[in-house]
Parts: sequence; C-alpha cells; structure tokens
Amino acid sequence: MTKKPDDEANLLRRRVKRYAQVGAGVGGLAAKFAGQRMLGLASDNNRTARELKVALGGLKGPIMKVAQMLATIPDIVPPEFAAELSELQSSAPPMGWPFVKRRMRAELGPDWESRFKSFEHEAAAAASLGQVHRALGLDGTGLAVKLQYPDMQSAVDADLTQLGVIFSIYRRIDSAIDTREIYAEIRERLREELDYAREAAHMRLYAAIFAKDKRIAVPEVIEDLSTARLLTMSWLQGAPLLSFREHKLEERNNIAEAMFAAWWYPFSHYGVIHGDPHLGNYTVRQDLGINLLDYGCIRVFPAAFVEGVVELYRALEADDRDRAAAAYERWGFGNLSNELIDVLNVWARFIYAPMLDDRVRSIADGISAAEYGRKEAFRVHQALRKLGPVTPPREFVFMDRAAIGLGGVFLHLGAELNFHRLFNETIDKFDPAVLDKHQRTALKKARVPAPQQ
Repeated sequence: MTKKPDDEANLLRRRVKRYAQVGAGVGGLAAKFAGQRMLGLASDNNRTARELKVALGGLKGPIMKVAQMLATIPDIVPPEFAAELSELQSSAPPMGWPFVKRRMRAELGPDWESRFKSFEHEAAAAASLGQVHRALGLDGTGLAVKLQYPDMQSAVDADLTQLGVIFSIYRRIDSAIDTREIYAEIRERLREELDYAREAAHMRLYAAIFAKDKRIAVPEVIEDLSTARLLTMSWLQGAPLLSFREHKLEERNNIAEAMFAAWWYPFSHYGVIHGDPHLGNYTVRQDLGINLLDYGCIRVFPAAFVEGVVELYRALEADDRDRAAAAYERWGFGNLSNELIDVLNVWARFIYAPMLDDRVRSIADGISAAEYGRKEAFRVHQALRKLGPVTPPREFVFMDRAAIGLGGVFLHLGAELNFHRLFNETIDKFDPAVLDKHQRTALKKARVPAPQQ
C-alpha cells in the first residue's frame, strides 16, 4: 500500500524525535571524546562507559538490544564498555493497556477480543522490542501473544545511525578491529527482527528440525492470530533455567545436553543458529527438556561458512596451520600472515577447547566465570593492535555471540560433559552439499524469506 503524505510526515517526526532521544546522550559523548583528543587530554574509558550506560539505560527499543549485544561479543568494544553495557536490563517497563488495545485492534480488527477466551491485561514479559501477554484461545489452549512496541521502524532507523556513532567512538579509542562488517550485520539482522512474519517462519523451521527430538520444544505458531507486528503462539510451560543451578549434576547435565543439541544440530545440519543467548529465551520442563523461545534473531549461513567451522576444528585438532589458514580464507579473512593466523588461532582454540578435549569436563575447566575467556581475549586484542586493523567477516557477529552465550549457559548450570563426543557426533559425516540441499528444502517448507544480505 502506498503511504499517504501524512503518514510520511508522521514517520519523519517520529524519526526526528528518536534521533533527539538517543543522539542527546550518544552524540554528546562523541563530541566530548573528540574534544579531549583534539586537546591532547587523556580520556577515562571507565567514566565514558558509565556515561554511555546512563545515556542508553532509559530507552526502549533496538539501541538497548544492540548495547546488550555489544557487551556479549568479545573485543568489539573495550572491556570497560562491555562491563557497563552488560548491566543494561533486557526487561523494560511494559506498555499499558491502552497501547495493547490499539495494537490488537490494528492487527486483528475491532472485534479482536472475541477471538480469545481470555486475554490478560498485564504483560507477562517485556523486552527491548515488544512485550508478551498470556491468553487463552477459544478452545482453551494457552497462548503467548507478542506485541511489537509502536514506532519501532523509526526507532531502528534512528538507533542504527547512533550505533555508527558508538562505533566511531570506539575506533578513536582502539583500532585493532575494523567494525564496518559488524555494523552491516547488526543492521540487517536488527531490521529482520521487526518482521514477526519472518519470526513465525523461523519458528516453523525449528519445529520441523526438532520434530523427532522430544528434549526440545518449539512453540506452535497460531497463524490466524499473527501478523507482521503481532505473533501469537502456544504457551510452553517451564521454569527459568537458572532455577536448576542447585539440582543434581545428572539433571543439570541432561539440560546442558539438550541445549548443546538445540544450538549445534541446526547449525551443522541446516546452517542455522539461534543467535540470542539471553537466558530468558530458554525455560526447562519438568522432564528436563527445554523450551526454545524467541526466534527473532535467527541467522542462516551458507554451507561454505559451516564447512569453515568444521575445517578449523579439524585443523586445530591436527595442529595444521595451512588447513587453519584455508578455513579463515573460506570465511573471508584477507591478508593472512603466519603471525595473524597464530593470533586468530588463540581465540579459536579457546572457543573450540571443550570440543578438542576428549574427556568429561566443565566448559571452563576450573576457570571462574569472571575470568572465562578474558586472558585469551586480552592476548588477541594486544596482538591485533600491532597487526590490525582486522575486519572480521560479518557472519562472526552472531556466531561468536551465540557460542559465548551457550558457554555461559553451561557455566551457570555447572554442567560436566564430554563436549568432544557431543560435537563429533553432530559433525559426523558432514557434507556441505548435503547441508545445502537440506537447508534449501527446510527453508522453503517453513516459508522462510531469503536473508536480506
């Protein structure tokens, strides 16, 4: 439908308002930092990071999600920034009942309430892009109704511009990593998250992938109660994952094995990952199976990228630098010297370490959660400052983020597993041609739109 002039004017006004909200804080910090550099004054990263957290902390929408994302991806921002941004809460005060009624009326029509047996006025959960209400279908089925906050498209457009400012602040602080591809990836995936029809397709995809695995449950999409800004699905009963930290080791291990399968099986067989490691996106059933929730952040990879992941594992296993170099080149790393390969392998060995070690162990193997990965990240960062800037391929943004998030789940559970065995079982007989065929068939059947990039 063609937008009317009034619609265009309203969109512009909302976008300008969002620029003012976010830009007042972020832009002010950028100007302050630039002034310090111009005058030759030393900047205080800790103080700048605290001010950035304050500037972002009161805002709903994508800039909050991006801030949390940056805090979980090693080396994208200085550790002082990551520490402060990680404290931003994913839950935000929900919108009130007047908003809910307007959104439901706009998406399902004026008689929308007659399509539910009951609909709770208070939100069951509220996050950065939308909120969820519990409801009952006319047949008594428990439902989760996810409503997108108003004006999110305007917020995304404005916030992505301010994200560029945040990255520019970082580039002035540290030039070890070129963030251009990282920005491009975040931009595309964030815009996809606004499309609830796409999220519904991702849910259908995962339901098909795990149809025969009873350990992993996926909500069922209620098609006739869903739109591009409203997603209605079955309510899956479960308890927060963190509530199982004091359970017996065997039970915690069962949960962790299900989590391992939920992440690695779709990736190794279909080239797909669930890219949001937030603990609120999983709940645990009484039978210790898991409910996998929230499908807004799903990343589909080409078969060649998945092949690179498997090849790098084999290269590290054999201590074969040439094979590792070929894997990095397959991913798109350029200007690879032996020095740079060795630096990249430091981080790769940290990520792959549990899978390379053929024994039962914890994910961190005696290292505290606070120190997990910090030493390796520091070594890599110091080396890249001499060899860089390095431009990580865009696929790494959510791959790295999700891998670190999954490791965090295992840390919280205190699980002790043979990750080597689990990983080798999932990549056994890996064939990129077979993966490509399975991926195309599954995406078509689930009606997943082609990725935006």
